Amino acid sequence: MDKFYHSVRLDEELCMGCINCIKRCPTQAIRVRNGKAQINSKFCIDCGECIRVCPHHAKHATYDKLEVLKQYEYTVALPPPSLYSQFNNLDDVNIVLNALLMMGFDDVFEVSAAAELVSEATREYLSENPDKLPAISTACPSVVRLIRVKFPNLIPNLLPLNPPVEVAAILAAQKAMEKTGLDRDKIGIIFISPCPSKVTYVKSPLGTEHSEVNKVLAIKDLYPRLLTCMKAVGDDPPEIGTSGKIGVSWGRSGGEASGLFTEDYLAADGIENVIRVLEDMEDQKFTNLKFVELSACNGGCVGGVLTVENPYVAEVKLKRLRKYMPVARSHMQAGAEELVKWTKEVHYEPVFNLGETMMESFARLNQVERLLKKLPGLDCGSCGAPTCKALAEDIVRGEAVESDCVYFLRDNVHKLAEEVSRLASDIVEGDRDSYEKFKVMTKYIERISDEMTQLDRKEGRKRNDSKGTD
Repeated sequence: MDKFYHSVRLDEELCMGCINCIKRCPTQAIRVRNGKAQINSKFCIDCGECIRVCPHHAKHATYDKLEVLKQYEYTVALPPPSLYSQFNNLDDVNIVLNALLMMGFDDVFEVSAAAELVSEATREYLSENPDKLPAISTACPSVVRLIRVKFPNLIPNLLPLNPPVEVAAILAAQKAMEKTGLDRDKIGIIFISPCPSKVTYVKSPLGTEHSEVNKVLAIKDLYPRLLTCMKAVGDDPPEIGTSGKIGVSWGRSGGEASGLFTEDYLAADGIENVIRVLEDMEDQKFTNLKFVELSACNGGCVGGVLTVENPYVAEVKLKRLRKYMPVARSHMQAGAEELVKWTKEVHYEPVFNLGETMMESFARLNQVERLLKKLPGLDCGSCGAPTCKALAEDIVRGEAVESDCVYFLRDNVHKLAEEVSRLASDIVEGDRDSYEKFKVMTKYIERISDEMTQLDRKEGRKRNDSKGTD
């Protein structure tokens, strides 16, 4: 299986070559080349920020459609707690669960129920492994991928437990096989995702060999039909929910940590804030912490790009919903501990290295430093890279050239113009050879000037596009 599978894709026909995405990508995985954006699969962590900021809707997430239900004899929906936060005045999760059955699913298994099992296993892990603290949550696939490629020293701090969606899928599959007697391949375990990173996790999981989730749908796709079915369910639906406050709280930032019954935790949301926390952790700036909860999306999973509600409004809705729920309704049964634990280690992927060896990396780093002295340091993005340093690294890797920088090219054109001027002054009347050289040089400088004019116009369009989206 390709470890660099990605659910975030680019539609080149819609891409206008603006620089909004390259400026917001947290891992600098996007470049604009030949007027179109390009995503470097090795750097991308599928956080979905480019989808969020693209004014031309050229970035999108790949996921399955509701028609996949027809591929299986028996289907089980895995609704996440963030799904409950999308609806106004919801006071009973059973309305949503019964609406899913009405939509065509044969059964439902709440991810929030599995989250309560993971919370229980996390509390046990923290008490049994004081030497590996603070433990970093592994519920957000984008954060795990970010640590894997950029913060190798923090890999030992990763909580070696499956995310709730995986635990829910394992238990749902077991339950379905026992109930129906069907073979596993005839049962479809279908997750309803708030973000593209969960889609990527299913295709290329971390911490386990393969995922038990078969298909992934998007909340925004199901929302209209689900809303209609919820109205048909009524106000007094059959009770099939199996989770409480702890599980439902996982849908928002800080919810996972609140289920650990400790005050020695840190919770951060938003990918830029996450990177800042990880950098401080690597510098050992935090002390006396037991747990670190990090979510790539603002507000937590309620802020995923595949949701429909404002993340902060959704967070308030989730708090209101959990107000009268029991603390927890799902508990670890005998033998369930093995279902929660990782079965495969996560390893460092040095995708940002400049060279194959340490000596080569140091040598190329020196080249980058020399290039930075020549570049203007404006980080304007006109070259198609987010910063001057990123351009310098691309040049060293052989993926760009110095003339990609508009300002560098402009300075070179001025130098060339001075050379032409000096050549003209050296021409002696009747010196045919010098005159021919002058004509060639004049044509060349005219061509460069035309290219510079086009670049200036392109730069102006990019600035106008950026202003229009501020």
